Amino acid sequence: MTDTDPKPASPNARMRDLATGYFVSRALQVAARLDIATALTHGPRTCSDLAQVTQTHEETLYRLLRALASFDVFVEDGEGRFANTDLSTLLRADIPNSMRPMLMFLGEETMLRTWESLQHSVTTGEPGFEHVYGTHHFDYLSRHPDEAKVFDAAMVSYSAMVNSAIAKAYDFSAFGSIVDIAGGYGSTLCVILKAYPVLRGTLFDMPHVVEGARRYIAQQGVADRCEIVAGDFFQSLPQGADAYFMKHIIHDWDDERCVKILRSCHAAMPAHGKLLISERVVPPGNGMSYSKLADLLMLLMTPGGKERTEAQFRQLFEGGGFRLVRLVPTESEHILLECVKN
Repeated sequence: MTDTDPKPASPNARMRDLATGYFVSRALQVAARLDIATALTHGPRTCSDLAQVTQTHEETLYRLLRALASFDVFVEDGEGRFANTDLSTLLRADIPNSMRPMLMFLGEETMLRTWESLQHSVTTGEPGFEHVYGTHHFDYLSRHPDEAKVFDAAMVSYSAMVNSAIAKAYDFSAFGSIVDIAGGYGSTLCVILKAYPVLRGTLFDMPHVVEGARRYIAQQGVADRCEIVAGDFFQSLPQGADAYFMKHIIHDWDDERCVKILRSCHAAMPAHGKLLISERVVPPGNGMSYSKLADLLMLLMTPGGKERTEAQFRQLFEGGGFRLVRLVPTESEHILLECVKN
């Protein structure tokens, strides 16, 4: 190391950076709400210009953008103009893979207040959201439609990052039919059906969810190959498909209720069928993995939900009558877990 090389951060500085991480997240959320990245779509603009567009105070807007630029979110040129970077482009509202809806959701008052209850959750094992609001998150959303729209948009935004990775990573050509369990509006199923033109699909979810899916599936051009069925996955599922698929469902529930869902799959699936679960898998060791932070989010937001290790998944599948045969990595953080009947 030479005298000009940057010196490693001291433990004190590293701890400070960890403790102030929420400074950055709040700055990102404000930038997302002001839609600054979209305002920079056509090239660099001065802070004075951006302040007029966003109806903000010029000097303090500059201070926000300068701070974010130090994290490679926006960049300031030599003439005092700001432009998008690869990171800030993801905050544009007008692109298919925009992360702006996710930033908007993470900045909601409900999310911030729920994270403030983390100590309560760690102390008692109870969901922080329920402690603060007196009800489960999904029940709360059913009574607050404006916040539900923010949440739904965030989930669509997140799914867009994962769907194509799943269709690319796994060969669905061996199947003639697939059931997407709790598939929402069917965004994942539609991507799979478009990638495999011979495949037929069934979208299964609660009645009030699938009712809104019909228009979306028609817009995607796969309505002729996609049946929509309403029901309760704790009770029963459509019978006889070659594959049963769930994305981001198992992590919402405790082990007991997960086993009930898996047994519904087992009862519906023929002997030759496959069960495909798309989830994060918590890796062993001390390395950084977003799945470990997401696990804290599940602690706060769900009644018993968690991100699981491979060993925990194997135990869960055995309880539901399945055997995990392989883990298929994707280009996203999701792993596809392929199971067969015991």
